[in-house]
Order: sequence, then C-alpha cells, then structure tokens
Amino acid sequence: MYFKIITIGNLKEEYLKKGVAEYQKRLSKYGKVDFLELPESPRDNVTEEGTNILKRIKDDDFVIAMAIDGKQLSSTELAKYLEETFTYKTSSISFIIGGSNGLDQSVINRANFKLSFSKLTFPHQLMKLILVEQIYRSVKIIKNEQYHK
Repeated sequence: MYFKIITIGNLKEEYLKKGVAEYQKRLSKYGKVDFLELPESPRDNVTEEGTNILKRIKDDDFVIAMAIDGKQLSSTELAKYLEETFTYKTSSISFIIGGSNGLDQSVINRANFKLSFSKLTFPHQLMKLILVEQIYRSVKIIKNEQYHK
C-alpha cells in the first residue's frame, strides 16, 4: 500500500506535527505514506494552488479529494473502499487537502472520488491529522487487527 497526501500549507503547530509523525510511523509497518506540502498562494488564489497540485499528480494516480460536498463514509466503509481500490484499481492512492480557501474545481474534476469526513469545516492543518489517523484505522480494519472499536 502506498499513500500520498498532498496538502496546501505546512503544519505549523508542534502537536499536529507530532500526531502526523506518529501515524506515519505506525503506517510504515503496512506500506508507505508520503506527504507533499505545497505553498499557499500568496494571493489566496485557489486556481494557482490547483495548478500546483495537478503538476504533482500523474495521469495514472488514483486521486481522492477531500471535499465538504464529498461522500461521507463510516470508518468501516472507508476501509472497504480503500481495500477495493487497492485490489481492483491501483497500488497507490493520492489524497488531496486544499488550503483555507478549498480546492480549485480543476482538482475536483481530476479526482476519482470526493470524500468528506463531515459537513463541518475543519482547518486544513487539522484535517491532515484526521486523514492520516483514518487511513491508519482503515488499514487496521483491513488487516483485522485491533484498533477499531
């Protein structure tokens, strides 16, 4: 399993950096997780950010965009979706988290799937921690290992 998480903006708070690093370490037992942090547009230009994101996505990448209007799944449903994606479609998945102004429509259009964790809006830095935790939870569910309750 290979996961790539592309985000706009860098983690600034130490507690978030530690949390993300912890889940990245836990996931290393099962596969690889790479983080690609891209700069926020100095003009809050989502089109510019979208262009920068799309430059980092290959034609054959399976892309999941984090979007408030995406499909909401339970942790078990997400695990099943990821397992089926790895089994039938690809060996790697790229997740995209936009900046504070969201994702450009070009990125949404490129995505193979739009995923939402809630109708609530989360800070994009916190979303990175939530996402990597849910990926870890999904892998534990897929492997039938204790974690999910």
